[in-house]
Amino acid sequence: MTREVSFGRGSARGIFRVPFALTVMGLGLALGGCGHTLYVFQANSAASRLEEAKELGAEKLAPYEYFYAQQHLEKAQEEAAAADYSDASNLAEVAEEYADKAIRLAREAHRGGGR
Repeated sequence: MTREVSFGRGSARGIFRVPFALTVMGLGLALGGCGHTLYVFQANSAASRLEEAKELGAEKLAPYEYFYAQQHLEKAQEEAAAADYSDASNLAEVAEEYADKAIRLAREAHRGGGR
């Protein structure tokens, strides 16, 4: 099936014939790359939060949360290497959540709040 796409004022020179299936396939490929972008954003954010947690001493002050975040980030990287970006993105999101918890607990410990 062929669809006509007209550019301009309807002149014969401005008409291009584009196979409809090829257009749909190209659009699908373009939109299919979004998973990788989302994973990269979440993994970078999680890694940044994990580094902040480490600087606050969360390895000792909030070890469960810190290492839980670290292990999830490592697993996210493994999933991304296998091109499973959906799982990688979910794991990176959990890593960031637990890194945030580790940061909060480490800050509380520095203030004397402890657990």
